[in-house]
Amino acid sequence: MTKTATIRVTLLHLNRFFGFLLVLCGFSAFSQEKSLLWEVSGNGLAKPSYVYGTIHMICPKDYLMTDSTKSTFGRAEQVYLELDMDDPTIMTKMMQTSMLTNGKKLKDYLSEDDYAVLDTYFKERLKMSLAMYNGLKPFTVMSMIYMTFLDCQPQSYELMFTQMATNAKKELLGLETVEFQMGVFDQIPYEKQAALLVDMVRKKEESSKEFEKMVALYKAQDLEALVKLMDDSDWDFNGYEDILLANRNANWIPIIEKAMQSKSSFFAVGAGHLGGEKGVLSLLKKKGYSVKPIL
Repeated sequence: MTKTATIRVTLLHLNRFFGFLLVLCGFSAFSQEKSLLWEVSGNGLAKPSYVYGTIHMICPKDYLMTDSTKSTFGRAEQVYLELDMDDPTIMTKMMQTSMLTNGKKLKDYLSEDDYAVLDTYFKERLKMSLAMYNGLKPFTVMSMIYMTFLDCQPQSYELMFTQMATNAKKELLGLETVEFQMGVFDQIPYEKQAALLVDMVRKKEESSKEFEKMVALYKAQDLEALVKLMDDSDWDFNGYEDILLANRNANWIPIIEKAMQSKSSFFAVGAGHLGGEKGVLSLLKKKGYSVKPIL
């Protein structure tokens, strides 16, 4: 795997292999209020903490960092991302966990015709053969396909928050480990992931337009419209929503609570984790916290 490909995987945090699907899943409980930034207070907290919904792949021209976000980040005493991005071993762990280790190759999960379709697409758009990535798990290859939907080097909220934390000498922590996160996505059959790769390429124009719509709605912080876009989407991960979102959200709550009780904290996670009855915001509200948007 080349250094360039490794950087791409880092930017997408591994679990962004279906990029906007995480952003679009599960908004309802807070969908009437347009905000990506939320204040959590009450229930015995000495100071408020903050939760921010990110998008994991966006062009610099579409990148949004409001003064409210900067100021709340500045007030927080520590920062949590999904992964601890300043862990010096994170690149090694990402490389190790992105590889197939079951004795099979990506080619084994595709028909000859489907492999040819993907190979042609990679040669045309990425100027390299798919054979270079035959040892990678399908989701990693999927992240590279999403890169072709953007005519830019994408901006990363996670890397920006990592840099901001470093500059401000704030402690940076992760809600889960690379190994745990990878284990979650390994529960989705590789055959299903590989099939979606082919579907994305065969419907590349449709896929690209849908991605553009998602970015526009994210910038508008319009959760209602994001729900509708998801409802109308052809992408199918039905049956895996709890594995990908709800179970992880529930696992995060004790970590979030402990962190907030200790220090004012800034949590930045994929926006798809925030909304819905099983989302982080709803779970915190059910625990007795006051959760309100910051505009």
